[in-house]
Amino acid sequence: MFEFHPHTADIRMRVEAPTLVKIYEAALLGMAEILKEGLCKDESNFDLESTIEIESKDNTCLLIDFLSEVLAHSYAEKAVYCRLEIQELQDNKLKVTLFGKHIDSLDEEIKAVTYHEALLIKNNNDQWETFIIFDI
Repeated sequence: MFEFHPHTADIRMRVEAPTLVKIYEAALLGMAEILKEGLCKDESNFDLESTIEIESKDNTCLLIDFLSEVLAHSYAEKAVYCRLEIQELQDNKLKVTLFGKHIDSLDEEIKAVTYHEALLIKNNNDQWETFIIFDI
């Protein structure tokens, strides 16, 4: 699950899910929704596949670094990524295959995925959650 919260000159998104894998899926879909609204509702017709490997200092940085890498791939490939398959996920290491769709234009450009307010924790409902701020 993801939801957007008001934030001056940026987009603030809260992500919550029962597992770390689901956090990555929700964060990816949330970012995709910003880039191209509604594109990922149809989970077929993926015409692009990319594999990325990332290492970071902890699980919060790993999530932000993952989204930053996906964003870079989106701009390089002129595509939006909607689905992922995780081959490896540790506190500081991730290997994932992304599936996306080529696009002609974006609804919104994201300059950066920031570390501001990001803290991946287990909340009182035993769910993983964090806020992610996108610089637009």
